[in-house]
Amino acid sequence: MRIVLLGAPGSGKGTQAQRLAQERGMPQISTGDLLRGAVAAGTALGTRAKAAMDAGRLVEDAIVLGIIAERLDAPDVRQGFVLDGFPRNIEQATALDAMLAKLGQPLDAVVLMEVDRTELVRRISGRRTCRDCGRVFNVSTAGGSGAPDEACPKEGGPHRLFQRPDDNEHTVAERLKVYDEKTKPLVEFYRVQGLLRTIKAEGSVLEVAKRLDAALGISKRPAIARRHRPPAGALSAPRARNRSTPKRSR
Repeated sequence: MRIVLLGAPGSGKGTQAQRLAQERGMPQISTGDLLRGAVAAGTALGTRAKAAMDAGRLVEDAIVLGIIAERLDAPDVRQGFVLDGFPRNIEQATALDAMLAKLGQPLDAVVLMEVDRTELVRRISGRRTCRDCGRVFNVSTAGGSGAPDEACPKEGGPHRLFQRPDDNEHTVAERLKVYDEKTKPLVEFYRVQGLLRTIKAEGSVLEVAKRLDAALGISKRPAIARRHRPPAGALSAPRARNRSTPKRSR
């Protein structure tokens, strides 16, 4: 399944994309992660993207499209993927359609995740990221500390949290403004193609997950059946009895 998750910053696209990737065995493709990786590595594309990211502006299409094209050409996307944070404007969406047509892998669905504006600001300004493992927490939903009790899986000690430059309240307002201007037109773009589905993305992660799966027509039953399938030996005895020859009457 090839999916695009649409929604404003803070709508939960990343959380649900990670879940789908883990449960369905397909890669999550996050332009934010790809760009931050390029910035951290100090690549030419990363240097060009950093100023825009820090100011809450969209990174220019040429940079994003180059990174996405490389990622979509990787072998692990052949069986499906979930795109998180891309496309962000009509030009990117048109370019994505062309890329996927060339690969013979058109999109199956585009899901719009809707969240109230006040809730979006609260979510984004409360986000904190671990410097070591990259996991994201939220101070507004985790008892004020942001981090859980378990240790950082990379360093073994407490998570070292920081607020990304583009997660402060001033930048959040700019990001939402850019979303309204550039990304919202994608809703109609995909509606015309018959790909758009819309869900309410407020509530617990589990509640949103159920709505998203329903919108995608995903059933949990096959995965549950595989997890709880009895060992092969447990089925051998009943099968042997069922196949045994009945005793003859004397």
